[in-house]
Amino acid sequence: MLFLLLIIYRTVIIYFVVLIMIRLMGKREIGQLSPFDFVVAIIFAELATIPMESPDIPLWHGMAPLVTLVILEMALSYVSLYSHGLRRFMGGVPQIVIQNGRILKKEMRKARYNLDDLLGQLREKGVFAIEDVEFAILEPTGRLSIILRSRKRPVTPDDLGMPAGYEGYPTVLVMDGVIIKKNLQQAGLSESWLADRLAERGVTLKSVFLATIGANGRLYIDLKD
Repeated sequence: MLFLLLIIYRTVIIYFVVLIMIRLMGKREIGQLSPFDFVVAIIFAELATIPMESPDIPLWHGMAPLVTLVILEMALSYVSLYSHGLRRFMGGVPQIVIQNGRILKKEMRKARYNLDDLLGQLREKGVFAIEDVEFAILEPTGRLSIILRSRKRPVTPDDLGMPAGYEGYPTVLVMDGVIIKKNLQQAGLSESWLADRLAERGVTLKSVFLATIGANGRLYIDLKD
C-alpha cells in the first residue's frame, strides 16, 4: 500500500512539473511541431516516465534531465530568434511542390513527399484539380499551403469594389454563469448594463452558459441546459 501511494505521489509531482515546463517552452499546436520539436517532445515524454516508474531513483534526480532539456530548448529557441541559419537547421524550410499548375517532382523527392500525400492534402483543402493551383507550398510542419489561380479564387467584396463593414471579434462577457469583468471593462460596459440586458430577456446570470457581444453591439446569449 505504501509503495502504491509513493507511485501516486511521484506521478502527481511529475505531472505538474511537466505541465509547468511545457508552458515555459512556449505555445505550439501538435500539428505545428517541427521535426526538432517533435523529437524533443518524445525525449521529454520518455524522461518523464523514469521517475514515475522507478521509486528507487530520487525524485530530483529524475527531474534533472527534464529541467536540462527545457533549458536547452528555451536557449535554442531564444538564439534562433536572431539566427536564420539555426532556424533553418531546427525547423527546416518551406518547399514549393506545385508551381503554375505543374508538380515539381524534384522538390517532392527532396522532401520524400509522395503523390498520395499531395493529393490527399489537396482534397482536404477542397482542391481536386492540380491545374487550378498557382502555388502549393509544403511547410516544415508537413502542412500544405495552397494559392489558387486567380480565376479559381472566391470572389471578395474588394474584387467587386463593394464596401465591407468591420466584423470584429466577439467579446466574451459571461462564461458558465460568471461575469468576465476584464472583458466587460474593455468593451466599455458595466455590470448594471449587463444585468439590464439579461432582465430584458427574462434570464438570470446563473442560467447563462455563454454571453458574447459583437463589434456591431449585438448581444448573444446561450443558456445552460
